[in-house]
Amino acid sequence: MKHIGFIGASGLMGHGIAKNLLAKGFQVSLTAHSRQEPLKDLLAAGAQLAKTHADLSACDAVIICVTGSPQVEAAIEGPQGLLSKARAGLIIVDASTSEPDSTRRLAQRCQDAGITLVDAPLARTPVEAEAGKLNTMVGASPEVFAKLEPMFQAYCENIFHVGETSAAHVIKLLNNFLGQAITTAAAEAFAVGAKAGIDVNQLVRVVSAGAVNSGLFQAMAKTLQGDYTGLKFELNNASKDLRYYVHLTESVKAPSLVGTSVHQSLVTACALGFGAELVPSLVKAQAQINQVKIVQGS
Repeated sequence: MKHIGFIGASGLMGHGIAKNLLAKGFQVSLTAHSRQEPLKDLLAAGAQLAKTHADLSACDAVIICVTGSPQVEAAIEGPQGLLSKARAGLIIVDASTSEPDSTRRLAQRCQDAGITLVDAPLARTPVEAEAGKLNTMVGASPEVFAKLEPMFQAYCENIFHVGETSAAHVIKLLNNFLGQAITTAAAEAFAVGAKAGIDVNQLVRVVSAGAVNSGLFQAMAKTLQGDYTGLKFELNNASKDLRYYVHLTESVKAPSLVGTSVHQSLVTACALGFGAELVPSLVKAQAQINQVKIVQGS
């Protein structure tokens, strides 16, 4: 795995991954989306620009790091997608947060063409992406994982082989459900506390000293000082991930009382106009819903 194709290098996560692949000696070819400005430093560092996704089929492996399943499906199955120039032996790595059902369907289509699809979604933020310290969970056979592990080591600090294809996307959705449950609960607690007339900063003091504390809670607590940048993840994407999670619960016929509520909290925040903002803006949405001032001085 020396020549890596890349779809999505103009994104915040994708840019950091591609940068670290180049820095670790991999040959990188990439496609450009509408935003070409973020690619300039990658091209200056030696990355090659391909005209279409299909042209990346000549690489040893192709990483796809895009928004979600529709974009992954287009990159693989589209008119100029990877399958249009299918090359037996190619490995496609979906580093996006995708729907497991879509991943399984694409894996079968790829297998029929002699291609292997691996799911390797990411955890952590663009800061760790630039530093080469992401976490990834990988769904692949042991043999394929062994081939890809040196590539993952170029941009990841922690690499978890979690099972066969689609297992990683299931675990990623479970991980994101847990994370967004904490952020939505914190935003609601702040709103209820403010409406009840208490100093919400005192809640933060108590939680910070006990078992309920977490990095996610502390990121949400920063909003009380007017800092909404503690989590570099857009609410629109968080809502999409929870939609995928609810679809997962439906597909396995598992009740999802909490997951559905978390999803609707995110949908509500987006409907109120905060979708393009970061997850901590859930606090702004709760303040608007409850007609209460949570952040003093705002």
